[in-house]
Amino acid sequence: MNPTDPRLYLCTDARTGRGDFADFLDAAFAGGVDIIQLRDKTIEAAEELELLGVLRAAAERHGRLWAVNDRADIAALAQAPVFHIGQKDLPAAAARRLLGAETVIGLSSHTPGQVDAALAAPTLDYFCVGPLWATPTKPGRAAVGLELVRHAAERTAATGRDMAWYAIGGIDLGNIEQVVDAGATRVVVVRAITEADDPTDAAQRLLAHLPPLD
Repeated sequence: MNPTDPRLYLCTDARTGRGDFADFLDAAFAGGVDIIQLRDKTIEAAEELELLGVLRAAAERHGRLWAVNDRADIAALAQAPVFHIGQKDLPAAAARRLLGAETVIGLSSHTPGQVDAALAAPTLDYFCVGPLWATPTKPGRAAVGLELVRHAAERTAATGRDMAWYAIGGIDLGNIEQVVDAGATRVVVVRAITEADDPTDAAQRLLAHLPPLD
């Protein structure tokens, strides 16, 4: 899959309490999820590497992408195709030096200035805008609202840079139309799929609301 093609990006924990990590990955990919990122602060490095092996196998079965969060060393060891960082993590330029030219690198952005900086950064391949609504996956992080989505859409069009960007934070079937109307064509979700009784159906329903990419 071309890194610019994905529209539906999923972040999930290790699902330790449910014990269904492998089955969940297959179900989500089967529903049309393009990228799955393992993001779980409660697991140690060795366990993360083991789970990433499971994630990689599932992604390859479905012809999709998978991502590592925060840890460039783990991303390098796992040979992850996608690596995501936050504003206070390893700088994108340093991550690029460690991971090489082939790895897709993305960055979380929470303000207009951070969006503008991401669009100007030659070491980034995509950025995320959010959280649009308050979410328990990012406790203490203030919601930025839809205005930042509009800013990202306007600035991306103005710069003419063909750079993927995703709206993130509390997005579900109840509000995804608002997100699309504000200018987003790609979204990152968590609970909308991880808490669904049927992850495949949930992914399909979300994807149906996203416009096709040009």
